[in-house]
Amino acid sequence: MEPGRTEPVPSEQVAALRRFNRYFTRRIGALDDHYLGQDRPLGEARLLFEIAGTPGGVSLRELRSRLGLDAGYLSRMTKALQAEGMVRISVDPRDNRLRTIEPTDAGRLEVKEQNRRANALAAGLLDRLTPAQRDRLVDAMTTAQRLLRLAAITVELVDGASPDARACLDAYAADIDARFPEGFDKSDLVRPEQVSGAAGAFFVAYEEGRAVGCGALRTLESGVGEIKHVWVHPDARRLGLAGRILEALEGEAAARGHTVVRLDTHASLTEAQAMYRAAGYREIPAYLDHVYASHWFEKRLRPV
Repeated sequence: MEPGRTEPVPSEQVAALRRFNRYFTRRIGALDDHYLGQDRPLGEARLLFEIAGTPGGVSLRELRSRLGLDAGYLSRMTKALQAEGMVRISVDPRDNRLRTIEPTDAGRLEVKEQNRRANALAAGLLDRLTPAQRDRLVDAMTTAQRLLRLAAITVELVDGASPDARACLDAYAADIDARFPEGFDKSDLVRPEQVSGAAGAFFVAYEEGRAVGCGALRTLESGVGEIKHVWVHPDARRLGLAGRILEALEGEAAARGHTVVRLDTHASLTEAQAMYRAAGYREIPAYLDHVYASHWFEKRLRPV
């Protein structure tokens, strides 16, 4: 169970998701060895689609990470595609430890036909609905994709000096330097020793192995923690990830015996202020003199 979460998922919700998965995979033909009427199963078809969609080729390591595939399974599929003349595999000229894969002309033609058939299948399904029903379905699918993407992101406790932690803070600093009228001095970032071990904690959000968000917790005084640098990569915004990171930080603060968490924010970060208020934070007088702060917030925590 992820940090900050204590309640198990209700069994009826688990059953509902599994029921939808069974229906959807059958409806789109995922169980058919001849996906979309072509002479290959869905796994190979999707792999070929991903390869063709990356100009200049893609490394097998990147494919394995992107699709979450077992190395052996990926190897078998790429060899099958290679034997059929759909792809070519070569050594990466920049790193001879990596192998890259790209489609042949035959592979590109098959993906083009795959797209035509997939579009026809989708259009055929949507055509049986009224325009209003199609709008409802597309809205529902967009919401489902957003929430499933959020569900797949993990929020993990890391060392404050780790490369991912420092990379996230660098990205955070660049982001707010562009937003603050006065700019931002990176010396204001938390130091690793402030957010590691007994002094504090640092969380990084990962999507398919890529760091896409962060947040820090440090101790201000006995029973009081401070939340710092809650940041989400632009590609992962509007998913609700900042709220997930905030929950993890609050859960960690409560586990450390803090009964209160505080934070400050800049006047220009109006969306952050709205999120904190929605999460139960109340505005308070300044608790520290901080050059970038114009609003200060506090939240009482339930004991763990």
